[in-house]
Amino acid sequence: MNMVFVLVLLSLVLAGVAVWALIWAINKKQFDDLDSPAYSILDDDNEPFNHPKVKSTDPNEPKT
Repeated sequence: MNMVFVLVLLSLVLAGVAVWALIWAINKKQFDDLDSPAYSILDDDNEPFNHPKVKSTDPNEPKT
């Protein structure tokens, strides 16, 4: 029977921690905007990505 009391106490502590974590996340505005980050990946970039030119170490390669 003592084990039941320990398990009940442990479950209440874990539930309290979960409620505290939820309240903390709401107060820190973690749940304000859930849709915009998902759509931002679909937006086109304004500038095209330019790959940096790599200098060749081959002396026979023509220079441009």
